[in-house]
Amino acid sequence: MALNKNQIAQRIAQELQDGYYVNLGIGIPTLVANYIPQGISVTLQSENGLLGIGPFPDKDNVDADLINAGKQTVTALPGASFFDSATSFAMIRGGHVDLTVLGAFEISEKGDIASWKIPGKMVKGMGGAMDLVASAKNIIVATTHTNRDGESKLLKNCTLPLTGVNCVKKIVTDLAVLEVCEQGFKLLERAPGVTVDEIKKATEGKLIIEGEIPEMNL
Repeated sequence: MALNKNQIAQRIAQELQDGYYVNLGIGIPTLVANYIPQGISVTLQSENGLLGIGPFPDKDNVDADLINAGKQTVTALPGASFFDSATSFAMIRGGHVDLTVLGAFEISEKGDIASWKIPGKMVKGMGGAMDLVASAKNIIVATTHTNRDGESKLLKNCTLPLTGVNCVKKIVTDLAVLEVCEQGFKLLERAPGVTVDEIKKATEGKLIIEGEIPEMNL
């Protein structure tokens, strides 16, 4: 059975390590804030100038002035700091973000990512994505395995305008966890109840399968 958005975020949260500074992109990635594993300290950064984001607020604790880069209301943990965009991007471009989690329209088997523009559709701009993929130490993509038309998002080559080149390290979809390596997409885990054949059919790019592929532990 394919994962829902919260389960994708829950699996990605398992990649967090103690002491990480993490930027969460718009969409599924923002949900990772709700699944920080117990026992580790992670500092979440938003490019609109907030360091120390907490979980999403419940309806009784919403502060309309406290938002992330996706204009969603968030919480701030004790010790959080607020600053301007220039300082925020100095942090990003300076290589101080350990992990970036982004959504994507397409990912190539070489680790290229297209995440900001579909030609012919209205677009507000790429936001901070290009800076993040150029500067973060590690990049994980959170996405569905296929688009709304059932076409694979994991391709031999991206067809949409690129956000970054050869930068994606790992992908977590509703069907699988994959690592981008020199040979293509290496299958690491499959969603509970999803077969390897189903993942093959949903993947256009080269899929590397070695041995038994375990189910995700959520």
